[in-house]
Amino acid sequence: MPDLMNKTIGQLLEEVAGKYPNNDAVVFPGRNLRYSYEAFDRHCRQVAKGLMKLGIEKGDHLAVWTSNQPEWLSAQFATGKMGAVLVTVNTNFQTSELEYLLSHSDATTLILMESYKGTSYVDMLYTIVPELKTSEPGKLRSESLPYLRNVIILGEKRFPGMFLWSDILKLGLEEDDQKLDKRQSELHPDDVINMQYTSGTTGYPKGVMLSHYNLINNANSISACMKLTEKDRLCIPVPFFHTFGCVLGTLTSVTAGTTMVVIEEFHAKQVLEAVEAEKCTALHGVPTMFIAELNHPDFEKYDLSSLRTGIMAGSTCPIEVMRAVTDKMGAKEITIAYGQTESSPVITQTRTNDPLDIRVATVGRALPNVEVKIVEPGTNREVPRNVEGELCTRGYHVMKGYYKNEKETAEAIDAEGWLHTGDLAVMDENGYCRIVGRLKDMIIRGGENIYPREIEEYFYQHPKVLDVQVVGIPDEFFGEEVMAWVKLKENQTASEEEMREYFKNRISRQKIPRYIQFCEEFPMTASGKIQKYKLRQKGIELMKGPNVKSR
Repeated sequence: MPDLMNKTIGQLLEEVAGKYPNNDAVVFPGRNLRYSYEAFDRHCRQVAKGLMKLGIEKGDHLAVWTSNQPEWLSAQFATGKMGAVLVTVNTNFQTSELEYLLSHSDATTLILMESYKGTSYVDMLYTIVPELKTSEPGKLRSESLPYLRNVIILGEKRFPGMFLWSDILKLGLEEDDQKLDKRQSELHPDDVINMQYTSGTTGYPKGVMLSHYNLINNANSISACMKLTEKDRLCIPVPFFHTFGCVLGTLTSVTAGTTMVVIEEFHAKQVLEAVEAEKCTALHGVPTMFIAELNHPDFEKYDLSSLRTGIMAGSTCPIEVMRAVTDKMGAKEITIAYGQTESSPVITQTRTNDPLDIRVATVGRALPNVEVKIVEPGTNREVPRNVEGELCTRGYHVMKGYYKNEKETAEAIDAEGWLHTGDLAVMDENGYCRIVGRLKDMIIRGGENIYPREIEEYFYQHPKVLDVQVVGIPDEFFGEEVMAWVKLKENQTASEEEMREYFKNRISRQKIPRYIQFCEEFPMTASGKIQKYKLRQKGIELMKGPNVKSR
């Protein structure tokens, strides 16, 4: 069991750079860019000093709105050294979402890329903050965003009111090293250093406040579960703005001295190329990423023999996909992790030596130093083993709270320190957990509880099915009915009747979906979570149509 570490993110990087100075710390294959741990630590110090020279104080909020670019990574560890709180911004945000986050987070500084997937971030920002166009860099005064002072743009093109990233690096050369050392020594492991806005699958995103202590210890335990060492090389194609990227990916790597091989924007081909070229031993991804990699037309051409481990997480992992990752990709020690942003984020994880049936059927057991219990929903009464209920957790990993939201913090964390996840789970005699749904995902049909996960697993066994999501649709007679959204494999066709016939004698009649819709894509958050509520809304609209069969 790893001991709990009482240090800051800046101290952690410094110590690891001292232990493994010449090891590759980070590789960006798309840019032919690589830093040793010693060089990366030195670079992050320069960025930290630049931010200090800009006037950014300990505890100020600094938002980062870019894809997985080198500057994102530098900002993560630079803020860890000089004490600004890194606020992560979803790359898919549009104007109103960005304005909400910048306003709610009280961000004093924004780092952004020029554009992403054809959307101009610069134009969006000027729409929100028109005063920026006539401001001197660093002296912004905005009516709608009174805290925002500094805007830093990546790239070489200057824009009115904005600093270039290169300006920050130059300022870093002017700042005294001793000032940074003093600032770093004044930071405390319990200080909030990261603010993650929840993906917003329901309602407005909430700012989850996480400390050095939360994050480092969670990352260290994740690393131990994967048996990562300084000899490993982890391919990270998941977004940094999500905890999957910046905790399970970057921070977990640093705790072990592992090399980070960064994919700036997910493309299955780039991942396969990077794993082969950099001889990656570990690979992260949400299930849809692994599905895309396994189904890439050139999959067989790539040498993935270096792969050993990694993490599949973000949404429930289909059994058939898990088997393909271990058998066809060769990642025999792949693990599954489960958690949420509010828990830094991992609560349970499978171990590399767990039998395959445990690794495909459960989300593992509690991390070291983490408590997990299953309670009767709406209460704190613990249920017996193998009885479903709400999963709750307590320990070092539980967030400090939601920013400026004491009411929802109190609803999420009870008086005894237990975080109520809202996830329905079953724990067996050995502490292994199965997630069977979310409290609000559960379908209640005619008084019977139906868990979408169970039905989805049967779909995955169908030879034509690539992916599936099951939701509940309101029904006047039964209260709710089951609806399945199905993605077929390439060049496959199927009918609703063929699918229903497949289920006969396989699952109980009430679990066979009344409605089956075929689709090309699922609505997703940028972090890879399926937005089931959108599928439910779409299903409700479809059921109002003229061609719906009456009961």
